[in-house]
Amino acid sequence: MLEASGLMVFYENMLALNNVRVRCDDNQIVGVFGANSAGKSTLMYALSGIMEDIKKKEAMAGGERITIMGEIRFMGQDIMALKPSLRAKQGIVLCPERRRIFSESSVLENLRIGGYLATTSQAKETMEYVFQIFPALVKLKKRTGGFLSGGEQQMLAIGRALMAQPKLLLLDEPLLGLSPLMQAILIRGTKVIRDQRKIAVMVTEQYARPVLPIVDYAFILENGAAVMEGTRDELLSNPDIRSAYFGV
Repeated sequence: MLEASGLMVFYENMLALNNVRVRCDDNQIVGVFGANSAGKSTLMYALSGIMEDIKKKEAMAGGERITIMGEIRFMGQDIMALKPSLRAKQGIVLCPERRRIFSESSVLENLRIGGYLATTSQAKETMEYVFQIFPALVKLKKRTGGFLSGGEQQMLAIGRALMAQPKLLLLDEPLLGLSPLMQAILIRGTKVIRDQRKIAVMVTEQYARPVLPIVDYAFILENGAAVMEGTRDELLSNPDIRSAYFGV
């Protein structure tokens, strides 16, 4: 479905991604694990195309010069030149780090905004599905996003991403700052989304242990480079990786 190779991102003289290769196949949940500043968010921005927007804004403001190199293919097509809006239309949808919901809009309004790519029937069916997998949001439909808890905001952020009808859902550190109970709810919801909607998922996290039970394949990033990859069992067989990222 998606494969990136030779992916490099430079911020002025700093190398944020160094010759990274990652892939996500149909109906897979792929983990990307690494410490802070390992390049996880930069990778997600590069795959979704948002890095191109950041690059243009920095150039217009006279800020950091950003350079992006490499190849990204989605469903067999080279998408490196595509704007983020066109990548979203093709099915690559990012749920960004720290939720970034519309805090002054209600839960329903946030979901409707997310459905801008959907037909009326798709939006109606998907909204019903969001409330099915995240029932805690049902009683919060009219509540302003800024008054939701962190976990409720993350449910809403994932729901809003689903409204855009993704084929590949990119989740950037969805468990950040959440309780173990809320993490378990979101992990379960992510697996249900893959199993029921047949949506491929790529998820980044600093600590892999909560996500480990649901991933089919994973990549380890260190200092902007993919230093190891493999199935869950293959990574767990490496004692250094097991200690550093899985906490076991």
